Amino acid sequence: MSASITNSSSEILPESREKLTAPDVIPGSEILVRSLLLEGVECIFGYPGGSILNFYDAIYQHGELRHYLSRHEQSAIHAADGYARSTGKVGVCVVTSGPGATNLITGIATAHIDSVPVVIITGNVPLSMIGTDAFQEADIVGMTMPVTKHSFFVRDVNDIARTVREAFYIANTGRKGPVLIDVPKDIAAAKAAFHWPQTVNLRGYHPQREAFKRAQMDALLEAIAASKRPVILAGAGVMHADASAELIQFAECANIPVLTTFLGLGGFPSQHPLWVGMPGMHGSYAANMAIQESDLLISIGARFDDRVTMNVAGFAPCAKVAHIDVDKAEIGKTIVTQLPVVGDIKTVLAYALQSAVRVPTEEWQRTIADWKKTNPLQYDQTEEGLKPQWVIELIHRTTKGNAIITTDVGQHQFWTAQYYPFERPRSLVSSGGMGTMGFGLPSAIGAKIGNPDTLVISINGDGGIQMSSHELAVCAIHDIPLKIVVINNQVLGMVRQLQEFAFDERYSQIDLSGSPDFVKLAEAYGVKGLRASNKAEAEQAWQEALDTEGPVLVEFVVPKLENVYPIVPAGKPLNEMILGDDE
Repeated sequence: MSASITNSSSEILPESREKLTAPDVIPGSEILVRSLLLEGVECIFGYPGGSILNFYDAIYQHGELRHYLSRHEQSAIHAADGYARSTGKVGVCVVTSGPGATNLITGIATAHIDSVPVVIITGNVPLSMIGTDAFQEADIVGMTMPVTKHSFFVRDVNDIARTVREAFYIANTGRKGPVLIDVPKDIAAAKAAFHWPQTVNLRGYHPQREAFKRAQMDALLEAIAASKRPVILAGAGVMHADASAELIQFAECANIPVLTTFLGLGGFPSQHPLWVGMPGMHGSYAANMAIQESDLLISIGARFDDRVTMNVAGFAPCAKVAHIDVDKAEIGKTIVTQLPVVGDIKTVLAYALQSAVRVPTEEWQRTIADWKKTNPLQYDQTEEGLKPQWVIELIHRTTKGNAIITTDVGQHQFWTAQYYPFERPRSLVSSGGMGTMGFGLPSAIGAKIGNPDTLVISINGDGGIQMSSHELAVCAIHDIPLKIVVINNQVLGMVRQLQEFAFDERYSQIDLSGSPDFVKLAEAYGVKGLRASNKAEAEQAWQEALDTEGPVLVEFVVPKLENVYPIVPAGKPLNEMILGDDE
């Protein structure tokens, strides 16, 4: 393993802290570097340019901050995103003004909708040139305002340290999310005495953990005690709050079956006897039916995404709905909620454990078990060729689940969700709400840098990998030992499936048969490339990939017409599922 990704401690030694906080008169660019180090930042991802060069010069002179040069700015923020999702820390990316900054917008939106804490630092033209259409000037604060939790435009070098302190605090508290800091070039060059604020006090923003109304949870506990068919719907908010242990204890104490959303996978162990499955458009039969037949649906850190609810009018028709969430704005936004609980999930569940009672749900659990038995996840396991579901099962069987999995977006994303059981929090990294193709590989780079001692596997389709394949150079240069999977069906698979179902097989602009030879592409970047088109080849190639110390790309050639099942067609309620090709 390369020393370049050895994890350094975010704990700052007293002598180092004293040196960093010394009130020296220094340029704004060095104030930025010192501030990041004092926030415990270990590494950043970025791409330099004229307006941010003062900062890069400060990195060069300081030498304590590891920087990874992405091959595209969008990949830089996806890497910071993957780092944040997999570690629970704040990810950081840095780019220049103009196109450098605007290339981040998709990545910022991806982090925003999935509530990922990322701090973005952009350079800008000097203050005197703002508004003159100067070379590479862009109003990045204005452009990104709808997809950031907060934005700062720094006008005074004396404000830099305080701004960084506030940005990290905002990004990583309450409902987490991306925060942008835009620094004009002359502000980065100006000098000031360094002052590191020890505390943060923002008027109107006080996301204390204790701030929830206990009466709300007491009402929910009464409803649980009176229920006969309760279910918990757990989302990514459980992991953002580091509340997986509390969720397990609460479910066991109250004896309530648990569903996990796509981004919630791993927040509740999939091998736990109370786990039912993932619901939604491509959810399991048992999970979808559990929602439709429940009399009390308890959402914990899940925002009722449309891919989970499908037809809202037909969603959970028999249930009272409870919703525990740190963000008050999410409660009742999509689904009418009778039992709201606004607060930090970890704190709320800790309180609930003090008085939760066990509900006699044995008959309800037997019904769910029958649904699992009669309509399990399944696919045609032909002996010829290579099925993508089998590839996912191979990856799980050989790693025993001891890995962080990142995915791109498409059919492979849902096959991974269905056939790779997730047991631990933060073991799945994927773009959920935005569905951003090109996310898989760079997010895996960030995840591996943040978790150097954990196997990280990037699962991609042949479409998405081509949106970020240039990041193979980063893997090669830094010897980042990713295992990169390409599920190659020579087509935009999810689009093809939707055209098959909703457009009478009128296939338009989905052919990827002109894609590059992925093995040769990997080798061109200095990464080992392997290919498999049947089970024997797949077993051999994958084992070789696992046995190789450095980065490896393995292409698995699979059928073009394979579909993801179950699927709930658009406009239908969750109980109207298509379970296979025969239907």
